[in-house]
This record gives sequence, C-alpha cells and structure tokens, in this order.
Amino acid sequence: MKTKIRNSKAKKAKKTGFRTRQKTASGRKINKRQRARHGSI
Repeated sequence: MKTKIRNSKAKKAKKTGFRTRQKTASGRKINKRQRARHGSI
C-alpha cells in the first residue's frame, strides 16, 4: 500500500488502522495478537 503523504507522522497514522493491518499477513498477525490479549479489539 503506497501512501501519497510525505509527512512520516501522517503516514504512520494512516498505516495503523485495523483495516490497513488486515491487508498484510504480518498485520493480520498483529490484529490476532491484539484480539488474544484484549478480547475483541
């Protein structure tokens, strides 16, 4: 996923959403871990 944003702070904010994480295998792993720790996110 390419973000058309220069500002790295804004870029990070854009890449930390639930849906964004679901798009990659490693992101799904993170979401799974979050769910395991806190019930549903």
